Amino acid sequence: MSAGTRDDSGYPAFIAANTTLIAPPHVPEIKLYLAEESVPIWQKMEEELGEMNVPPPFWAFAWAGGQALARYLLDNPHEVAGKMVLDLGTGSGLTAIAAMKAGAASVLAADIDPIALASAHLNANANGVVLATTQRDVLSDAPGNFETILVGDLFYERDLAERVLTYISLAKSRGARVLVGDPQRSYFPSELFVCVASYEVPVTRELEDALIKKSAVWALKP
Repeated sequence: MSAGTRDDSGYPAFIAANTTLIAPPHVPEIKLYLAEESVPIWQKMEEELGEMNVPPPFWAFAWAGGQALARYLLDNPHEVAGKMVLDLGTGSGLTAIAAMKAGAASVLAADIDPIALASAHLNANANGVVLATTQRDVLSDAPGNFETILVGDLFYERDLAERVLTYISLAKSRGARVLVGDPQRSYFPSELFVCVASYEVPVTRELEDALIKKSAVWALKP
């Protein structure tokens, strides 16, 4: 069920050449191909891949919300063990990989950016797990038969936040467990969630203008 990445593309080689395989500080059990700075790699994407107007390289960084959610899954494997899981906006694949390591029966990593999906596959291989991926905009679909839905750091834009909330609310009404990793970004509706774990996540000033970002894992209320 892999869609979006192209075996004959230059994405995997580009990612490997322009990132370093390292462990995010809050999730040392997992290694990811990560960049040090956002602007240089974004410029190289257009220059070396020959593509214009490429999406920001969100996949090249371990964001605070994603690190918090991945940490929670590794420490609380019962949340995903033996279950069918959907990871929305997977980016680097960090939370999807954590779910597989925690014993999920399967994980579908969804992202509309094909470079992100190439990154997720590379990272999954580096961690000895297999992810199914899709480039389809799943937020346009009715929720499938997923038992757990993961959302790492997606409440940074109003329109996206509204679409995510609509989707996960419907999924919740159909019985899914919804877990969100978020440091309370601008459009995160915290009143609709209950905090199940909180962390102080090491980050970089280049991304967050801080060295430590308070983040949490939230469960959507009924």
